[in-house]
Amino acid sequence: MTRIPKEKDTLHIPELSLVLLIGASGSGKSTFARRIFKPTEIISSDVCRGLIADDENNQSVTKEAFELARFIAAKRLKRGMLTVIDATNVQPDARKDWIALAREYHVLPVAIVLNTPESICQARNKTRTDRALGQHVIPQQIGLLRRSLRHLRKEGFRQVVELSSVEEMDRISFIHREKLYSDFKHDHGPFDIIGDVHGCYTELCLLLEKLGYRVDREQARLLDAPLVTNGDGYTVKRKPVFLGDLVDRGPDSPQVLRLAMDIVKNGHGYCVPGNHDVKLKRYLEGKDVKLRHGLEKTVEQLKDADPAFLTDVSLFIDGLVSHYVLDDGKLVVAHAGLREEMHGRGSGQVREFCLFGETTGEIDEFGLPVRYNWALEYSGRAMVVYGHTPVPAAQWLNNTIDIDTGCVFGGALTALRYPERELVEVPALEQYALPARPVGYNAGSPLSLQQQFDDMLDIKDLLGKQILQPRYGHSVTIREENAVVALEAMSRFGVNPKWMIYLPPTMSPAETSTLGDYLEHPAEGFAWYRNAGIRQVVCEEKHMGSRAVVIICRDEEVVQRRFGISGEGNGIVYTRTGRPFFNDKKLEQEFIGRINAALIQTGFYDKFETDWVCLDAELMPWSAKAQALLSNQYASTGAAATTALSAVVEALQQAAGNGAPAAELLKDYATRQVQAEKFVQAYREYCWPVKDVNDYKLAPFHILATEGKTWFDQSHEWHMQAIRDICTGDTQLLLPTPYRVVDLADPAQEAAAIQWWETLTAGGGEGMVIKPYQFLEVGNNGIIQPAIKIRGSEYLRIIYGPEYDSPDNLARLRKRGLGHKRALALREFSLGLEALHLFVEGAPLQQVHRQVFGLLALESEPVDPRL
Repeated sequence: MTRIPKEKDTLHIPELSLVLLIGASGSGKSTFARRIFKPTEIISSDVCRGLIADDENNQSVTKEAFELARFIAAKRLKRGMLTVIDATNVQPDARKDWIALAREYHVLPVAIVLNTPESICQARNKTRTDRALGQHVIPQQIGLLRRSLRHLRKEGFRQVVELSSVEEMDRISFIHREKLYSDFKHDHGPFDIIGDVHGCYTELCLLLEKLGYRVDREQARLLDAPLVTNGDGYTVKRKPVFLGDLVDRGPDSPQVLRLAMDIVKNGHGYCVPGNHDVKLKRYLEGKDVKLRHGLEKTVEQLKDADPAFLTDVSLFIDGLVSHYVLDDGKLVVAHAGLREEMHGRGSGQVREFCLFGETTGEIDEFGLPVRYNWALEYSGRAMVVYGHTPVPAAQWLNNTIDIDTGCVFGGALTALRYPERELVEVPALEQYALPARPVGYNAGSPLSLQQQFDDMLDIKDLLGKQILQPRYGHSVTIREENAVVALEAMSRFGVNPKWMIYLPPTMSPAETSTLGDYLEHPAEGFAWYRNAGIRQVVCEEKHMGSRAVVIICRDEEVVQRRFGISGEGNGIVYTRTGRPFFNDKKLEQEFIGRINAALIQTGFYDKFETDWVCLDAELMPWSAKAQALLSNQYASTGAAATTALSAVVEALQQAAGNGAPAAELLKDYATRQVQAEKFVQAYREYCWPVKDVNDYKLAPFHILATEGKTWFDQSHEWHMQAIRDICTGDTQLLLPTPYRVVDLADPAQEAAAIQWWETLTAGGGEGMVIKPYQFLEVGNNGIIQPAIKIRGSEYLRIIYGPEYDSPDNLARLRKRGLGHKRALALREFSLGLEALHLFVEGAPLQQVHRQVFGLLALESEPVDPRL
């Protein structure tokens, strides 16, 4: 029990703990709590009674009040918030429930005992007009409290503080919240995390040297560490982090211990304990430990060691922290891994999990416990790096990675460089021990661990209201009803979900033009970007085709390795809503083969150091995918309008020739006839017969991603030039997009671009797209519109109808609102970028699909589809 010295005014408690105030009625618990804790941290049983019954003294709702208090406390502890329970808590059974709650959420229970003299408690209660206690109550409470004092630690309280006078209580004016031993969030590294060494000293030295460290092998000392420049521009040294199991089975456990102890003692790195290390400590302490599983070798190697060294080893292992939370919570290291709800927590269960992981309770045919793979269900934000279970090769699974690659069994000693996520290894010089269970037993699938897990998506991550947090832009809310529509669409009509790493966003038009008969004009697009602070834009011809996402792999082996797909060829083409572009698989693979050949011929794979690519493109002709739309809507509308209006105009001409007052009516219908003919001519510009692959045209305009890299950091001009190089590999199929760069401070360049747009649209072109020069531009209010489309007058006739440019119709259309469309475009853009980033970073497909399905769900938002 801790007693506060008279001169002290500060109380020290763990930053994350469940604090129980223990004291009789009138002891001053509530006053004390309000003075030194935040109001939001205090859960009062009296207040809970008031919330339920409008009367804090209504004892008939005590049971419900404590149920409410426990519910609130549980929610706070789950979020890692310090919580204070303001109740008498003098009965052991009452405290038992709170200690159980602390253990459930792996936080430290702390008791602050206000052992106020009985006379003071009685005097205070006599002054209270809101409550009348019997004379026996306070003596009974004090008796219970004093009988409990010596047993509080046995009950499970990790810290007990007794304040036995009013003066002591009043003196406390400050709470010092001590960080847990595992909390090293302030250390941003960089780190080199090293898997289970198991006494393989020479391999450890080789690995450290390969990582750039200098080691005095004879003295087992770290001489120097590699320097790097961090994100803030400061030069810092890298730090080794050992994942435990330093000892046993290998040839030189003592030297491994000396080197690890030197690194940790001098503040050059970290180490967490492994189960083998803890077992060695117990042996050194004289405990009854069986000499097996390699411990017998370590004991033999230590038999002539200096007793002072053995004491140091025992103290070193005893002082190791179960796990570390590093780099603002982005990285967690533990010997056997750690579930998300245990990160940064302190309890016996947490330490046990860190040392041994989790088992199913079953025994396998080798007589060993069957381990439960906790990483299968992990969905935390932090990367978890661990060892304990030897594997043939380190593989990512749900943002976790096991880097114990069985060096002592003849495998390799592996390190993970953080934050680079780069694996570095040295092979074992020999096999020092035989594993009880073959390393990689029951492995053998051609798919990675992550790809095997990705075969089944968790529907709870895709249904219900979702709030997504992409790294670019603001948070994005997905409505429940839209999520349902997206999931149904993908389940019934979508491509294999493993292909679906990206969907392109919608695009907003420019402000409505006031120039002549134009509804859209480049001048408004230039003005919008100029007002947004953009100095330079890229204008690209807008092809009239179907938006397509094209994924090409060098061969089918790459498809299986990178996408976890087999038997579907070496690529795919899908629409902006995730549906297959081609219904004929043979035609699709012939199309993919042509593009792949162009990539190989132009040296794309070698230049970009990749064996796959994801392209954003326009696939033509429009009629290839929109044949039903053309036949059922446009062609039928055009045929009906031209036939009917031809007859009406002919009849009106005859009437006017016979002297009837039909001149105005004739003029009106003659105009409509011309508009209908223009409508037919407009959609015919984008249609041609397709017999085989040679009749298609693909116009890529973004190189979205390749192995290990997204290309959002490059300018649109860079994308156009890189794609032009690819197109030289197949000039019949691949079409480079004409473009021009415009300086918005130069009126002559703007005028030239406008004239170019006028020429394009006069010749039947759809129009152009104006984009900021850089792929991604961020202003004071967040992401700037990534693209604005400027469609030509005749193309808009297809969209709005044959008679859209009649004065009355044009006046009405000029009142169209663009706000919702622009907001939608930005949200979809940010989700698409996030999905690609996650895929390239090796994130679980579940995380990628939350973004992709969210984008698809946004397509159900009520927005005018003609915009």
